[in-house]
Amino acid sequence: MQVSVEATTSIERRLTITVPAEQVDTAVDKKVNETAKTIRIDGFRPGKVPTKVVKKRYGASIRQDVLGDVIQSSYFEAMQKENLKPAGMPHIEPEQDKGEGEFVYTAIVEVYPEIKLVDAAGIAVDRMTSNIEDADVDTMIDVLLNQQTQWTEVLRAAADTDQINLDFEGYLDGEAFDGGAAQGHDLVLGSNSMIPGFEDGILGMEAGQDKDITVTFPKDYNAVELAGKEATFTIKVNTVSEATKPELNEEFFARFNPKEEGEAGFRAEIRSNMNRELNQALKAKLKNGLLNAYLALNTFDVPKALVTEELGRLKQQALQQFGGGNENLDPSILPDEMFQDQADKRVKIGLLAAEIIQQNDFKADEVKVKTLVQEMAEGYQDPQEFIDYYMNNAEQRGQLDGVVLEDQVVEHLLSAASVNDVVVDYKTAVEPEAKDVTGDEEEPSQEA
Repeated sequence: MQVSVEATTSIERRLTITVPAEQVDTAVDKKVNETAKTIRIDGFRPGKVPTKVVKKRYGASIRQDVLGDVIQSSYFEAMQKENLKPAGMPHIEPEQDKGEGEFVYTAIVEVYPEIKLVDAAGIAVDRMTSNIEDADVDTMIDVLLNQQTQWTEVLRAAADTDQINLDFEGYLDGEAFDGGAAQGHDLVLGSNSMIPGFEDGILGMEAGQDKDITVTFPKDYNAVELAGKEATFTIKVNTVSEATKPELNEEFFARFNPKEEGEAGFRAEIRSNMNRELNQALKAKLKNGLLNAYLALNTFDVPKALVTEELGRLKQQALQQFGGGNENLDPSILPDEMFQDQADKRVKIGLLAAEIIQQNDFKADEVKVKTLVQEMAEGYQDPQEFIDYYMNNAEQRGQLDGVVLEDQVVEHLLSAASVNDVVVDYKTAVEPEAKDVTGDEEEPSQEA
């Protein structure tokens, strides 16, 4: 077999592969013999059809079937021979087949880029540190209480913080507009989840009451056709409900499985969970800062096939998170543009990290793997069951190794970087930032 390779771009290769006639003919003869044993042709007994008859009648179609197998086997042989690492499936362009003799075809394929790592000394990054204050714990407890709020219908005028169930429809110049209507919509007054003036217009209304209110859409409203426009909404209040928060008592504390009884034990459990979240958030911010900064120093092309694959993952994740439990939604309904930049960055970071791991011959440190899984298990009632599941399951263990290797990459970059330590409050430390550039969770999935 002969192979010639042309580099059409830094990551695309055009292979012209010539398969000898003898190899093709041998494969065709084998297929003809196999066919002769099973095919039925009038005038011949089953299994006794002469091969020359089979070849004359079905030779062309048999050759085409054989060429498909020949392309598959010779392509992988050619990639190994030329030491090429494909990043996706090839585009095959067969030459005109003459029906006999050698077979020539072209395979166009993207390969992984050659990355020449830049000195990491050029990295400058902020490393956040933070502490949990008593006021932070108080705020978190208030959040937990709000999450457990019960709503009770009341027969009175709607007031701030009440939950209103309502029907509404919006009009521009007397005409209803798309997206301006809802039935049975729950709205907490004071949540500022609607455009300015909408919630204020409902204050004082009672169940069963109708009312028209006039509001103006913000000039920077995301729907351009509504931005800055004055609209009238017809509103009907179905119910008014007031909030009842649970009390801080043993019944409420027990929902969080504190290690100790009483409010002191409950607060200690909340602080412990907050501390775990804080450490993970600070670690993630430092990792993203380092990898983003190092990515800015390295320039290389990215295979489209890898980006397309990452786009598919991002869309699937988005549907799982926001699809309302509907697993039958087609990811293609989401436009690529929504995830394009994130997919590009994830692929680049992944390739960059892989190159660092390879050049430094990093292996997942066993001690760090065990430490990681022990830290993950702290939030579970049976930590040892969780540890055994991850350490004895090949797929889950692989996730642990991946996280540890990524940590080793971060440590490697951190050792060379210029680091500026910054003290921030708890809220700043844990607030979400841009999507994780690696595309991986900070820790493996904790579903056991």
